[in-house]
Amino acid sequence: MRSVKQLLEGKASGAASPAVIAVDVDDPVLAAIQSMADHHIGAVLVLRGGELAGILSERDYARKVILKGRASAGTAARDIMSSPVVTVAPDDTLDHCMRLMTERRIRHLPVLDGGAVVGVLSIGDLVKAVIEEQQQEIAQLQHYIVSG
Repeated sequence: MRSVKQLLEGKASGAASPAVIAVDVDDPVLAAIQSMADHHIGAVLVLRGGELAGILSERDYARKVILKGRASAGTAARDIMSSPVVTVAPDDTLDHCMRLMTERRIRHLPVLDGGAVVGVLSIGDLVKAVIEEQQQEIAQLQHYIVSG
């Protein structure tokens, strides 16, 4: 199974937008939601001084702003972000990432290398990678059966 680093390299080669979308802890939630909408993503990282402080998802917004009657423009990202954040390293396997996401019921995994954010994996990224690997295995098996 591929590593996180290999998957991120594949994402970078085919990406039209930056791999990491983030807001500052002091930014209003409205800015985070606008950034998610602009980039067609479901979560943004929240940084404090360039370091990962939390993650803010559409789910956080719905549960901690909308349902509580708070104002998006007047609420800081730090007030509704999820923290601490579950993270992975570039050397971790995709299987490990899928287990983490399943066990923790999360959809996004920031990738840290020596404390620095180097990427983010979504559940969609992992599902796509697994499907690609399965298709390759099937093609190899079919070739083996036909040639054998």
